[in-house]
Amino acid sequence: MKFSIKSALITSAGALLAFSLAAAPALAAGPAGGYDIHVQAPHMMHDGTVGGPFHHYCKGINDQILQCLLFESTDPKAPLVAIEYFVSKDLSRKLPRIQWHRFFHDHKIEIATGRVQVLDVPADQAKAIADAAAKTDGVIYHLWQEGQEFPDGTVTFPQSLGHSFPQHNGE
Repeated sequence: MKFSIKSALITSAGALLAFSLAAAPALAAGPAGGYDIHVQAPHMMHDGTVGGPFHHYCKGINDQILQCLLFESTDPKAPLVAIEYFVSKDLSRKLPRIQWHRFFHDHKIEIATGRVQVLDVPADQAKAIADAAAKTDGVIYHLWQEGQEFPDGTVTFPQSLGHSFPQHNGE
């Protein structure tokens, strides 16, 4: 009996390894591939504390939206903690003003603070990426709250540091 279980485990492990090796090129070419723009920035968390800096791994999904996967570190096993969308101002500024201020922030203002770093590319490319990002607004969906053992479904909406929240005046 021990021999058959051992054989089954070895066969399963070999099949899993073969599958993962065969799937790796497909995965890189699929929707999980292409997150190769690396940006680092802190966020103002929902409770007013500073979080991060978070490592954003981004890719464009069309000519008006860039999406980013956010991690607390560059460790290959770092958990995904948030998602940020960079949305062209032509789209995001169509929202009611109070909704925009609650959830979005202006990347031009955030980049001007000097807190945002574009990593892993030469300085001229980093500047071009920052210039393009400055034409967008960001919205962050924080999915794994600090101190939690696992994501429990709570979603918060951090902001860029320095984002000002206007007084609600019925807008």
